[in-house]
Amino acid sequence: MSGNSTNSDDTSALKKSIKPSQAWALALGAILGWGAFVLPALRFLPSAGPLAACIGFMLGGGMLFFVAISYGNMVSKYPVAGGAFTFAYIGFGPTAAFICGWALVLGYICIIALNATALALLSRFLLPGVFEVGYLYTIVGWKVYAGELAMLIAILAGCGFLNYCGADLVGKIQVFLAFALVAGVFALFSGSCLMESASVSNLFPLYAEDKGLIASIMAITAIAPWLYVGFDTIPQAAEEFDFPHKDAQRLMLSAIAWGVLLYALVTIAVAVVMPYQELLQMDVPWATGTVAKMSLGNAGSVILAIAVSAAIFTGINGFFIASSRLLFSMGRAKVLPAWFAQIHPKHQTPHNAIVFVLVIAISAPFFGREVLNWVVDMSAIGTVVAYLYSCLAAYKYMVAHPFEEGSKKGKINAALGTLSSVICLCLLTIPGSPGAIGSESWMALLVWCALGGIFYKTKIGEFTSMSRKEQTELILGCSSRPVFFK
Repeated sequence: MSGNSTNSDDTSALKKSIKPSQAWALALGAILGWGAFVLPALRFLPSAGPLAACIGFMLGGGMLFFVAISYGNMVSKYPVAGGAFTFAYIGFGPTAAFICGWALVLGYICIIALNATALALLSRFLLPGVFEVGYLYTIVGWKVYAGELAMLIAILAGCGFLNYCGADLVGKIQVFLAFALVAGVFALFSGSCLMESASVSNLFPLYAEDKGLIASIMAITAIAPWLYVGFDTIPQAAEEFDFPHKDAQRLMLSAIAWGVLLYALVTIAVAVVMPYQELLQMDVPWATGTVAKMSLGNAGSVILAIAVSAAIFTGINGFFIASSRLLFSMGRAKVLPAWFAQIHPKHQTPHNAIVFVLVIAISAPFFGREVLNWVVDMSAIGTVVAYLYSCLAAYKYMVAHPFEEGSKKGKINAALGTLSSVICLCLLTIPGSPGAIGSESWMALLVWCALGGIFYKTKIGEFTSMSRKEQTELILGCSSRPVFFK
């Protein structure tokens, strides 16, 4: 196909430009967003306590190890864009693929917007009043200012432009930001531990005494799919790897392991400088910022600002990659309009999908931060559903290829990944569970499911009317690759 083609049916391959370090940085940056610096005093310490939170990080990360192994196995066999959307099609067909794609795309885009609104929180802490100009309205307690909206729109537009110009440029920036993020977390932890007032005794009680140790751990384990969502940015961009696809598994596992460590370091850093229950009762606007200033002075505020900014920008970039490649894959499959599958003739990026993500992300901050929180909580369920389908598809593949090298081990890992996904799904949905989502998030989920049902009825017919061979060619790039549904 001509390199100058702009045909809406242009489904030529994306440019292979992502290096291993860039893929790792994309995943880690997406895993460790704003939440690592905001949630210690808002959720981790109040609902679990320091020890239980750290055990929850490790247990949740360990459970997702099995999911990541299954993803890695599938990427090595099917090196195309789409991630869980592609894997669900391989194992269960068009309807499952649509469910996975629909479940993930909103969550990915809203995490971009939520990371952006975290910049508003950061500016309110470091530069109070600078962007809080032009008050517009209040939504669920969150004041919306024209100044902050202008800042967020400019930042999102800049990130969108970088992604428009190519994943290789984004990848290089991502590596730099990921190292700044890791260095900032280690500096914060070291500063807190070296404070004169720092003591192990400040970490007591080690868990939420009103819940007990097990329930405290489960409160954190339940949100593991949300904490570590982002490792799956790697399979979303599989078509653009400039390295062997078998390395994807190692990169995902490494990103999750670093995520476990960095979540734990920030949480301990916040809890160790003084009895953490006293810190929580101080009602400071941002406990992590307060601790950084206590331990390192004004330099602490600067170090934390750099680390949080790096976390936010790596998160935005990571999910720009994931959401646009997911939309591209769905467009190429004709589950979404073929407009999403256009590839830029110069940059070889899914430029229409990137523009769409940008428009939705820019509109989201107008609805306020709390509404976005509800949608992100809801999207945790969609993420787990995608994990479940992917692990089951990996299991089906291993069963169908019993004599392939590593098949037996892959089948066990896929089964454990399936079990982990089911446990997380139960913790999120069963009333009374320590990780159950709230009623507002349930309402958001019902609205999104209803919209998905309408879209499915109006669009999926075009896809299902095609032959199995045509479907497989569109999604997998080759009709000879095996699928496992009737």
